[in-house]
Amino acid sequence: MIRTIAWQNNEIHMIDQRFLPHDVRYLICATHHDVIDAINSLAIRGAPAIGIAAAMGIALGMISLPPQATPQEIQKSFHELCRLFISSRPTARNLFWAAERMQERFRLLCPENDQAVNLSAVQKALIQEAQTILDEDISQNRRIGHWGAALIQDGDNILTHCNAGSLATGGYGTALGVIRAAVEAGKKIHVFVDETRPVLQGARLTAWELMEENIPATLITDNMAGYLMSRGKIDKVIVGADRIAGNGDTANKIGTYTLAVLCREHRLPFYVAAPISTFDRHTKEGKDIPIEERDPQEVTAWQHCSIAPHGIKVFNPAFDVTPNRYISGIITEKGIARPPFDVSLGNMCAG
Repeated sequence: MIRTIAWQNNEIHMIDQRFLPHDVRYLICATHHDVIDAINSLAIRGAPAIGIAAAMGIALGMISLPPQATPQEIQKSFHELCRLFISSRPTARNLFWAAERMQERFRLLCPENDQAVNLSAVQKALIQEAQTILDEDISQNRRIGHWGAALIQDGDNILTHCNAGSLATGGYGTALGVIRAAVEAGKKIHVFVDETRPVLQGARLTAWELMEENIPATLITDNMAGYLMSRGKIDKVIVGADRIAGNGDTANKIGTYTLAVLCREHRLPFYVAAPISTFDRHTKEGKDIPIEERDPQEVTAWQHCSIAPHGIKVFNPAFDVTPNRYISGIITEKGIARPPFDVSLGNMCAG
């Protein structure tokens, strides 16, 4: 299994996804600033992986405090670290969820106005919590794969968009975890991989993962999906998610909504695979999910080579929202949620 991120010797080691598929290079983050830069630059990406990186980055920032730090300084530093990570990318729910986990662990060990704080114990506990988040993510992804594999038939042709594999998580993956589990169960399947403009996460990352594991795959451009569906070449679509609203509306990589509409037209099932940590019960509908807009150069250039006229206006949202009416099921570590999602997701989150 591809391991995306790890804590080693008080440093964070992660695959630098900017160099894939041609160069498997590891980025070593020695400070929390390095981790924030990695998140912003897409050296690490994918909602679960970003959450893990944020948790580790908070722990990394805290171990840089001097032993003589006062309780007030400890409190201030921790909350500032959380603020910095939460503000790094706005859409991925797992980022906020991971920060909340770290905050809860911190509150138990370091209550407000506590004048007898054991900084060393706090630091060790935060490192442990970050590692637990990583371990739980891999375990959850395997359970997602278990539930999702039941939806795949022998001989299926599956289309996926962006990268929801090991690289987007702590390991194993969500949408690709379902595909991996089906292959491990002996099912013969074929995966069509959308290239995923403008950053090509499908072409660079998903295609690489599938080839590394010898899973049959074909790369297509984003605008070929409808043609393949019309020719009966696609049996179902499985994607990941960056945030899921309380009613099941799902934010995922830009272009996902288009696939969902095409599935409805061609009467194909459209599934979302995501851990419970991606659900945002405080956001009732998809229209309330904040959508990140990224650098126009992601659209106007590739590898520093301009592909558009200088000065052209650019709109570059990183995500879109698929309304719940287009989603056949949401595959989680607790099972498969079906419509109405406000009920099924509510029960899963409460359980």
